[in-house]
Amino acid sequence: MIEIQNLTKTYGQIKAVNNISFTVEKGEILGFLGPNGAGKSTTMNIITGFIPSTEGTVKVDGYDIMENPKEVKKRIGYLPELPPLYMDMTVQEYLNFLSELKGVDKTKKKSQISDIMELVKITDVRKRLIKNLSKGYKQRVGLAQALIGNPEVLILDEPTVGLDPKQIIEIRKLIKALGKEHTIILSSHILPEVSAVCERVVIINKGEIAAIDTPENLSKGFGTSAQFSIRIAGPKNSVLNLLKGVYGVKSVDVHPLKENDVNDYIVDSSKEVDVRRPIFYELAKHGYPILELKSLALSLEDIFLQLTTEEKEVG
Repeated sequence: MIEIQNLTKTYGQIKAVNNISFTVEKGEILGFLGPNGAGKSTTMNIITGFIPSTEGTVKVDGYDIMENPKEVKKRIGYLPELPPLYMDMTVQEYLNFLSELKGVDKTKKKSQISDIMELVKITDVRKRLIKNLSKGYKQRVGLAQALIGNPEVLILDEPTVGLDPKQIIEIRKLIKALGKEHTIILSSHILPEVSAVCERVVIINKGEIAAIDTPENLSKGFGTSAQFSIRIAGPKNSVLNLLKGVYGVKSVDVHPLKENDVNDYIVDSSKEVDVRRPIFYELAKHGYPILELKSLALSLEDIFLQLTTEEKEVG
């Protein structure tokens, strides 16, 4: 649906975006991540046709943004970090105005606006002035304007910035629902949000792509060991010696719990050896039950920091 090839944007001697290429498949929710100044906003502004690229191409549904800007813009709904709202209009007036700007068929305009307001849950404030709405409702109105014209592609830049936890969860659910019918590029600094919503992520740093993959594959690809936490009932020293004796286990740390003879053990093991089965069999042989086991794989936040900090680049 979106194809970006060798995209470059320079400002004098500065390369804001340096020869990046990636694609976004139809119906995919792609996370677009990077620290401030990495080139995210520049890339999104080029995709939406707001600024031209210096080199390279952007195609949406086969249309080149430079050669067919109207066709591309018809297919894109954009929610910038600061939604473009007219504060002295009511919600209904604003969405009517946007429908006219986007050339929505007059016979469909009323029903489309009604459906969108229902979808983003702003029907109850449709007659209120936008300036009198809460931050959460303003963000919903911004999302509503991006949906006008039923674009195939949605580009959402920090859609939950400034919202409270309840509002964030609601917008997150809405984005996942929209992903069933739209191709979405989601830029956010809230990395757990990206992990929860996105199927694949692009991490950009200093204008260049640092990584492209699923969050799961990125997690597997970093580091030389696998970590997991295992809660075991049994004498601490016996369990500790048993775990350390399993082939593939590099080290074991104990986190004591208040319950007698129940402890959490943080096991660091070689990525090439799956130690879970031999640990299970050894513990079962000695009658020490496993009460809980969970992976301690690197989070998207850990990976992001490794890819975008100076220490990683220097080291």
